[in-house]
Amino acid sequence: MSALPLRAGDRCAAAATIAAVEARARRVVAEVDGRRVVWRQFGAGPPLLLLHGGHGCWLHWIRNVEALAARHAVWLPDLPGYHDSDPLPADLPRGESFAALVAALVASWRSLGTAEAFDLAGFSFGGLVAGAWAARDDSVRRLLLFGTSGHGTRRRPVAALRNWRAVRDDAQRRDALAHNLRAHMLHAPGAADSLADEIHERGCLKARFRSAEISRSDLLSKLLAKVGRPMLFVWGEHDVTAEPQAVAELLTAGRQEREACVLPGAGHWVQYEQSGAVDALLLQWLARRS
Repeated sequence: MSALPLRAGDRCAAAATIAAVEARARRVVAEVDGRRVVWRQFGAGPPLLLLHGGHGCWLHWIRNVEALAARHAVWLPDLPGYHDSDPLPADLPRGESFAALVAALVASWRSLGTAEAFDLAGFSFGGLVAGAWAARDDSVRRLLLFGTSGHGTRRRPVAALRNWRAVRDDAQRRDALAHNLRAHMLHAPGAADSLADEIHERGCLKARFRSAEISRSDLLSKLLAKVGRPMLFVWGEHDVTAEPQAVAELLTAGRQEREACVLPGAGHWVQYEQSGAVDALLLQWLARRS
C-alpha cells in the first residue's frame, strides 16, 4: 500500500489502518511440534512469500501488500518467536536457535499443503532467513533480499540506539523506540510517520527471538554459495546496516544470476520508505526473470 497518509502523532489512525489491512487477510495457523506459526495470505496467483526483519512482524510489508497481491498470492508469516507466532523451545542450545527457527518456518509452510514452487523475499534478518531457506529447499524459484543482514561487513550507524527494554515508563519506552526507528530504520524525517511508529513498537514488544548476533555474522555468503537460482539484492542508499554498493559488489561478483539495486532516498526499511519503487522493481524483476 503505497498511499497510507497519516497525521503525525495519530496512533489511533495507525491502529485503524493496520486493522483494516489485516481484515482483508486470510489468517492461517500452522502447528509444528505443538507450536504455532501464524501466516497471513492476500491475493491470488503464483505464490510470493515475504519474510519480516528482526524486531518486526508481517507488518514490515504493509505498504507493499496491495500492489503485490494484485498479481500474486502473497504469504506473510510471523517468524517463530515473533508477534503472533509461538517462541522456540527455551532449552535450545545457543548455537542452534537460528537453524531451529528456519526449520520450524519451513515445516510450517509445508504443512499448509502448498506444493508448488514459490518466490521468496526477505527483509533484514528475514533476508538471512530466506537465504537459509533457499539453501535447503529447491522449491524456492527466485530470491529477493532487501537490506539483508548476514553479510558480515561494516555498518555505518548515525546515532547510538537506546535500550528501550531497560525503561519501565511507557512514555519513555515509546520515546526510545521512536528514536531507534529514526536512527536505524528510516532516512527521511517524514518517513517516520505514525504508522511506522506503531508497527515498530508492536514488533519490538513481541519479539522473543534475539537476532542481533546472527544478523551481524557473515553467514549469508556461505549459505548462498551453492544456490544458483536468480537473486535480487536491494538496499536503500542510506541503509545504516551496510555500505550498500560495497555489499552489492561482494554478493554479486562473478555470479550472472545475481543482480543488485541501490534505491536513492531510502534507509534500511527500504520497502516502507520507497514502497512504490520497491513494488515496481520487485514485480518487474519477477516478470523479467520468469
